[in-house]
Amino acid sequence: MIFSQQSFGQEMRIGLLRSLKVKQLSISQYQGGYSIYGDTIRLSDLTKVTFFPVGNGVKVVLGNGTNFTFPKILVVQDTLNSSTKVKSVSPASKLHYYRDNFEITNDNGRLRIVNLVDMNNYLGGVIESEGGGGRHIDYYKVQALMSRTYAMKNIDRHKKDGFSLCDGVHCQAYHNMLRHTPKIISAVEETQGEVIVDNRNRLISTYFAANCGGQTCDASYVWNNSIPFAESFVDTFCVHTRQARWEKTIPKVKWEQFIEREFGVNENLVGDLLYNFTQNQRKAFYIHPSLGIPLRDLRSKFKLKSTFFSTRLEGSNVIVEGRGFGHGVGLCQEGAMQMANDGYSYRQIAYFYFSHVHIIDYYRDQFFGQQANFITQ
Repeated sequence: MIFSQQSFGQEMRIGLLRSLKVKQLSISQYQGGYSIYGDTIRLSDLTKVTFFPVGNGVKVVLGNGTNFTFPKILVVQDTLNSSTKVKSVSPASKLHYYRDNFEITNDNGRLRIVNLVDMNNYLGGVIESEGGGGRHIDYYKVQALMSRTYAMKNIDRHKKDGFSLCDGVHCQAYHNMLRHTPKIISAVEETQGEVIVDNRNRLISTYFAANCGGQTCDASYVWNNSIPFAESFVDTFCVHTRQARWEKTIPKVKWEQFIEREFGVNENLVGDLLYNFTQNQRKAFYIHPSLGIPLRDLRSKFKLKSTFFSTRLEGSNVIVEGRGFGHGVGLCQEGAMQMANDGYSYRQIAYFYFSHVHIIDYYRDQFFGQQANFITQ
């Protein structure tokens, strides 16, 4: 797929509340003004409106009790950067805040809610959801760079569902519009149009984790396939941060039973090595690769924060001493935050965590007639 200039200023289609089968939805005005349309017919101003899936359509109930049913409902802002309060009533959800417009349809008896949102407004919400507040602007800039690249690379991920991306973490967390950190929108605007590409001008997969524990992880340790731009290397920027180290106690009998049941390895075969394991540098397997015990399986079974851990036997328990939080591939968020605090620019941070890549200013390349072909695969 080759992206035109309009792609970077486009309206994104983001599926909301996808973890719920929404049967009743409430939308009310928060800032600005909105109109409600049934297909192309204007029905009302937006005050507080409730939506239900009925038959093959959507039933709209206004505050005064008047109701309408249409195949598609649009909630359209009357003034730029208007925003709403959105809440699933059945099943119940938290209150969420979103900018721009909405499309609501019936998806086999549940409501499909799509936020038709400007790319910059979307990125602002993603970055605040993923990175929180109180960070250096260069951290927000590198997160904007990564989130924009991800959005463009995965623009058709949910095409069959009727939208581009969803609001869940397997796309990008998008819990609310940007509300508390104005610095983020400055970061988004100051990196306008910038994406990360490899040496063949292909948009890269912008992986990140909360804390790599002092060494990033080779992607093959997590997903079986190596990625040239996300190699393992030592990262000293995150080793003194909040999630750099952790510890968990697991009963010895549970540890042994799981390993024996799943991998056929027990104390009779390897002795105390079953419980005493040192990992000074990241590995893919527990004890030895020949035994075939992936560290990722141990992490999943015992709900460990990362695969970067060592173990020791202490009485009837296995003590797991770990480093980092998350899969460890790509950018380390706490490391990037520290780099920004230390004065590194967002470009330096991006090039530190992703090798053999380029940051492309798409608009500048268009202006000088040097358009690159941005490819999703």
